[in-house]
Amino acid sequence: MRVLLVQPKFPMTYWGFHYSLPMLKAKAAHVPLGLMTVAALLPKDWEIELADLNVEPLTDEALRRADAVLLSGMLVQLPSMLEVIARARVVGTPTIVGGPACTTSPELFDSADHVFQGEAEGRIDVVVRAVEERGGPHLLSSSPKLTLARPPLSETVVPRFDLARRGVYRSMSVQYSRGCPYSCEFCDVIELFGRVPRVKSPDQVIAEIEALHATGYRGSVFIVDDNFIGNKRSVKELLPRLVAWQAAHDRPFTFYTEASVNLAADPELLLLMVDAGFCSVFLGIETPSVAALEGASKKQNLGVDLRVAVETITRAGIDVMGGFIVGFDTDTAETFEAQRAFLEDLPVPVAMVGLLMALPGTALWKRLSREGRLERRCNGDQFTRPNFVPAMGEVEVLESYAKLMTELYSNDGYYRRAEAQVETLGPPCVPTPITLADVMLVVRSVVEVGILSDRRVPFFRLMIGSLRRGGVGLRAATTAAIVGEHMIRYTREHLLPRIEQSLVEARRERAAAA
Repeated sequence: MRVLLVQPKFPMTYWGFHYSLPMLKAKAAHVPLGLMTVAALLPKDWEIELADLNVEPLTDEALRRADAVLLSGMLVQLPSMLEVIARARVVGTPTIVGGPACTTSPELFDSADHVFQGEAEGRIDVVVRAVEERGGPHLLSSSPKLTLARPPLSETVVPRFDLARRGVYRSMSVQYSRGCPYSCEFCDVIELFGRVPRVKSPDQVIAEIEALHATGYRGSVFIVDDNFIGNKRSVKELLPRLVAWQAAHDRPFTFYTEASVNLAADPELLLLMVDAGFCSVFLGIETPSVAALEGASKKQNLGVDLRVAVETITRAGIDVMGGFIVGFDTDTAETFEAQRAFLEDLPVPVAMVGLLMALPGTALWKRLSREGRLERRCNGDQFTRPNFVPAMGEVEVLESYAKLMTELYSNDGYYRRAEAQVETLGPPCVPTPITLADVMLVVRSVVEVGILSDRRVPFFRLMIGSLRRGGVGLRAATTAAIVGEHMIRYTREHLLPRIEQSLVEARRERAAAA
């Protein structure tokens, strides 16, 4: 059988770093790890082709020569997914859709020939049968009774890293765990993967790292877990193995991942991560509002000095990216101002601030549905309009959001946080020398940001100030400047105009209802 695996296109968002990628000599931030894992589960004698629409266009010829098209994606990729399904139907190639979007919202994919809900390791046999028989039921599942199975990760295999095009991705990816032990009302991770984190054995992880190393790749590796430290006991068994492997192979990889803020309260775990080569972590900080955290059941952030937590992790040698949310039921104009003041000089230049979104199947979705407050289908985009009636009022939320984002991603606003990060960031356990690649990144940042942009003054202030921190400071400053190009330009050129359009719509709707 010939199977074409398709990674749908992501729209322009904060997460894609589109404006930064040219300076990094990359076309996409991450490889399609989910599809590469599915590829490894399929029969060994099948011909597998991978097409990533974030890297290259999909041709009709590729669709025609396939016996089936398998694609996976999130809700934000829905337009691209539906376009691929429609094109495959025109040329007569059946489609099987999987991933989080169709797991939570299968009704959106009626145009596909098959919809697979759940995790592929649970029932890859039903996918194989659908391809071979070119028929069967429309709705497939990881469980015969459509109750989503959560298979142990011992059943997964080493992904097909060889399918990824060389030299076009900023980072490669591996996965260690699925699931999260917390119960945040707005999060769909626990609905998709459960509240009991499942992990791979240290041997499995090392085998995947070895396989990635064997491809010749060296550089950044994203451990894609939604909460890498969800099972602290297990991760403390893994990390010494990673430390030893890195030392034995001349430290070819740097890692980054997502974690909960209680990482800061575990010095042993933090030191192990730094020693293993972790240089960055994304934290779900959300808000400094205790009332909002309590209302959202974000219990792991309560009783924690969030600023101290961020500074502790940063001083250990891991730079922090942060996720933040506005639009909670308890939010007011004062809450937005508190969020701005909290972020003003926090050492977190990359602050992803989005509107609260009710994702299908979450506790938030169910509560708002009971209250009759859901207004529109969720499209996975938390940077436009909320899909429910906010307690504060949609117009007021959008006006406050626009003001907040204008200030956070002004040139001075962004570079103030970047300077704080450079000043706070501690050195790695094993210092690495400045390389030619580092020098070329500095040169490109000087040209693109220091000369061609309107950020010359804060850029050179950041770069010159970083020199007193040596290589650690220079690397951090260069990274912040390059990433900042996307964060600032996306805010100016896309987010703020879209918020303004949303405000026009919201005001019109309010006037019509008056």
